[in-house]
Amino acid sequence: MAHKKSYAGEDRTMRNAAQTLLANIRFASVDDPIKTVVITSSVPNEGKTTVSVELARAMARGGRTVLLVECDMRRRSLAATLGRHPETGLYSVLSGATDYGQSSVAVEENLWFLDVEPHIPNPPEIIASKRFRRFVAEVRQRFDFVVFDTPPLAAFVDAAVLSSIVDGTVMVVRESFVKRTELVDAYAQLQNAGANVVGVCMNYCHEERSEYYYAYYDRQGRRVRTSDADLDDDETQLPPLAPSGSSHLLASTDASMPVNRTRPSARRVVESDSDAF
Repeated sequence: MAHKKSYAGEDRTMRNAAQTLLANIRFASVDDPIKTVVITSSVPNEGKTTVSVELARAMARGGRTVLLVECDMRRRSLAATLGRHPETGLYSVLSGATDYGQSSVAVEENLWFLDVEPHIPNPPEIIASKRFRRFVAEVRQRFDFVVFDTPPLAAFVDAAVLSSIVDGTVMVVRESFVKRTELVDAYAQLQNAGANVVGVCMNYCHEERSEYYYAYYDRQGRRVRTSDADLDDDETQLPPLAPSGSSHLLASTDASMPVNRTRPSARRVVESDSDAF
């Protein structure tokens, strides 16, 4: 997603970038549509919460029903971003005290928000529980899309655990911010958890030649389309991040990013069948 200085330009650019992101998520699996998606990043401050909100709004503007779920149980930020502060949240739903219909609040037409209560103990165990899986299955049936905002992968295993339950995962990468090794390790963590990483969303992009700048790559790392700006012929193309079965990266830089699997797996937590918190 592009970053603009003026508020009017920023809003217009963000909305167009969100629409592009949504379109590519939908095209990533035409035969088996992605309805539940995790938004995460390698490290803090890459803009994943902003991407989560704008993606959810783009879905809702298209007439689809959307549930935006706060799954960063240590550093909640969606409530402040949206200006909505529900009395109950995800933990109440999972414990059976309320249902998601009672705890979620309307943000705008077609868009609802489910917060999470503060000071939740053992978030990875909660996400890996049978109750959480049943919750995901239930809201997947009820809504056209469900977007989960999660913690950065370098800090916590939560996103990797949740990524094994949902249909797809998008990594937000802030341009000229995250280290290559941090990004590679974060992606390896998702792979080890069995995530369907549908692509990367580049954030805080610097626009030098056009109001909109996107580059798209197929699984072989070849550029397949650009919009409003062309890459230089000598720019290095990005090898594919998406695992077999995904269509292409959503938006990417020109930096080469080899993938290795050196980061410890989250599979021990993911395989938990506990129904208790």
